[in-house]
Amino acid sequence: MEKDNILNLEVLDVIKAKYDEIFAAEKKVADFVMQNPQKTVDSNVSELAKQSGVSDATIVRMCHHIGYTGYYQFRITLARDLGKKQYKKIESSESNGTVGRFFQGYAENMLAMGKRLDSATMWNCVKLLKTCNEAHIIALGNTCVLSQYMGFRLGRIGVKSSYGISAEYFMNHVNLAEPEDIVLAISKSGTSKPVLLGVELAKDKGLKCIAITAHEQSPLSEISDYVLLAQGKDQPFDDYMDYAQTNMMAAIDALLNFVANEEWIKKKQADKPETILSEYKL
Repeated sequence: MEKDNILNLEVLDVIKAKYDEIFAAEKKVADFVMQNPQKTVDSNVSELAKQSGVSDATIVRMCHHIGYTGYYQFRITLARDLGKKQYKKIESSESNGTVGRFFQGYAENMLAMGKRLDSATMWNCVKLLKTCNEAHIIALGNTCVLSQYMGFRLGRIGVKSSYGISAEYFMNHVNLAEPEDIVLAISKSGTSKPVLLGVELAKDKGLKCIAITAHEQSPLSEISDYVLLAQGKDQPFDDYMDYAQTNMMAAIDALLNFVANEEWIKKKQADKPETILSEYKL
C-alpha cells in the first residue's frame, strides 16, 4: 500500500489491512476506532488516547505505522469517509425561515457555551489582564487571525500586548517577558506543538498562562493556569466547518468585554488614539 495512494482509501479499510502489522498497544487504538469511528473523529489526540487507554504518543505511532503523516491527517480522512456515508444536505432554498434557523443555531450554540464557561475562571482571567504588565498572545495556523484581533482590541482598551504570525516571533517575546507579564495561548485543538512550547517556556519563567481552546482534555489545558473553554453544543466534527472560529471569537469577546469599562479606559487613556485619528474619518 503506497503512501501516495493511502488518502484515496477509506481509513477503516487501511486499518484492517495493516492490523496484523501494528503493535499490541496500537491495536487497542485501532479496535476503538473501528468500533467508534464518529467518536474518534470528534476527539483530539488526547481525548482519543484517554478513551482507548493508551498514550498520545501511541496514537501518533499507530497513524504513522499504517501510513498517515500523523493524527491530524488520519482524523480528517476519517471525517471525509464518514461524510460520504452521512452527508448532510445544506438547505439552499430561499424559503422563509432558512436564514433565521441558521442564526438560531448560532444562538443556541452560544447559550450552551455560556453554560460551560466557568465564571470564576473568567473573572480570574479578567484580573490577570487588568494587572499584568504585558500580555503575550501566542497562536499559530488558523488561529493567528484571532491573536491579531485580540491584540488590537487589547490595545484599544489600554492593555499592552505582543502578537505575531510566527512561532519565532512569539517565542522571542515570551523569552524576553518580565515577571509581571502573562501569556494568552490560543489553540482550538489544544495540541499545537509550537503553542505548547511557548506555554512551557512561559511556565519555566514563572508566568501565568491563560488557554483559550475548544478542548478541555488537551495538552494545552493541562499545562495552563486557566482555561477558557470555547465549546458550545456537542456536534459531529466537520473538517470544513471546523475552520469557523465563532466559538473561539465569542470566548475572546466575552473576556475583552469584562476587562473593558469606562473607568478603566479613562485610567489608561485608551481612547486617546481614536480621538487623534477622528479628524481623518468622515
